[in-house]
Amino acid sequence: MKKLTVGIIGYGNMGSAMAERMRKIRYKFKKIRVSVYDKDSRKTCGVKNVDIAKDVKDLVQRADTVILAVKPQDFDAVLTEMKAAGLPNLIISIAAGITTAYIERILGNVRVIRAMPNLPAKIGKGITGLCAGRFADKGDLDWSKRLFCELGRVLIVEEEKINAVTAISGSGPAYICHFLQKGSGKRNFLMEFRNAAERIGFNRKDAALLVNATFSGTEAFLKKTHTSQVDLIKQVASKGGTTEAALTVLQSGGSLEEAMYAAKKRAEGLSKG
Repeated sequence: MKKLTVGIIGYGNMGSAMAERMRKIRYKFKKIRVSVYDKDSRKTCGVKNVDIAKDVKDLVQRADTVILAVKPQDFDAVLTEMKAAGLPNLIISIAAGITTAYIERILGNVRVIRAMPNLPAKIGKGITGLCAGRFADKGDLDWSKRLFCELGRVLIVEEEKINAVTAISGSGPAYICHFLQKGSGKRNFLMEFRNAAERIGFNRKDAALLVNATFSGTEAFLKKTHTSQVDLIKQVASKGGTTEAALTVLQSGGSLEEAMYAAKKRAEGLSKG
């Protein structure tokens, strides 16, 4: 697979962060090219150092790897356009709740990687969970890991654990801000967080990686962006989402573990596959 051209569909917060960081990657001594497209052309107007595609078809024809960074409600329309345009060698989806099987069912025997980055990825301090679809191989996972290492740490998991990743690191920045607001001790909080991550399905090593990267990334994000804890929670807690479900438990006096299970259950309920 040629791996020198990456296309990103969706130029919101995460799409733009990926474009900015991934365009600096060198692969076999050459910089990769990055092309981007967003249906709202105002988002890409004046953007420099990346190629701007005029539509989905144009982007797909430029790119070997296409990253889908669109909202779940826009996902089906994008897949329909991609199917009509011809498919890239590899598709990477960061859309919450969209399984690799769902994409494969619509597009056919395509190589799909599913990624779950978290908010600190915007400053290169995130943690991303990666899993492979039915037709993707080790080379696809290795290449995807290379890309997402530009956004922070990476953990490769089985797809059945992606909802748990969402509950730990995806919603985690909001838990951290909640406990910082309460003035809880860092050491005790991290111990509780790691123990809960183990009980939700990870071994000690992976639980520690997810929790520690989420905590350090959240601290770095707050400091670098001068975002308040309240505003960060608002950024992470979308209405009806996993983080909102977890915060409801915490605010009613529930434990962190109970909150994480609520987030995981909500992620499962939102899954489309």
